[in-house]
Amino acid sequence: MSHYKLAPSILAADYANFESELKRLEATGVEYIHIDVMDGHFVPNISFGADVVAAMRPHSKLVFDCHLMVSNPEHHIESFARAGADILTIHAEATQHIHGALQKIKAAGMKAGVVINPGTPIASIAHVLNLADQVLIMTVNPGFGGQAYIPEMAEKIAELAQLRDEKGLQFDIEVDGGIDNQTIHSAREAGANVFVAGSYLFRGDLDTNVQILKVALHD
Repeated sequence: MSHYKLAPSILAADYANFESELKRLEATGVEYIHIDVMDGHFVPNISFGADVVAAMRPHSKLVFDCHLMVSNPEHHIESFARAGADILTIHAEATQHIHGALQKIKAAGMKAGVVINPGTPIASIAHVLNLADQVLIMTVNPGFGGQAYIPEMAEKIAELAQLRDEKGLQFDIEVDGGIDNQTIHSAREAGANVFVAGSYLFRGDLDTNVQILKVALHD
């Protein structure tokens, strides 16, 4: 299984200074940047779209891990591919055509991710796991940053890790929501290896907080 990766969420950064925020993040040694795209329909909040991703792309070599919290994500695959997304993760609950949409993401040259909300069972995505490069388990209900980690999601992460082993698949298991220096242990022990963190990292000193999470992952 691949090594642990931190994916700081740009949703918690300074929107007026994305270029300098990306430089700050790169300096900490993280590999991913998690970009939350919200449409005000699938989730109540509105964030930013493909144009913002395209504007950020020339300023960073980080892996752009784009999480679409939008209805009918299949309509947006091409625009995110053009914008420079590396991984495009879409909600199983947001489309009636999750299998076809994941195929389209791969055909567009991106890695394909599938994500499920806290109330959605793993069984609902069992038949598309062979198409996934990454599976994201939401550890909060999506829409807003700063929420508390839902401890019961550890069982779900473990169930997914077991299913991956049974099927002989290789996808990364990502978690998003309420990840800090305490909850990261629960998610890691259950089987996650990619950790999205927003509020925790950007409150206070970014570099210090990244290092604290890195230490927490290896203790």
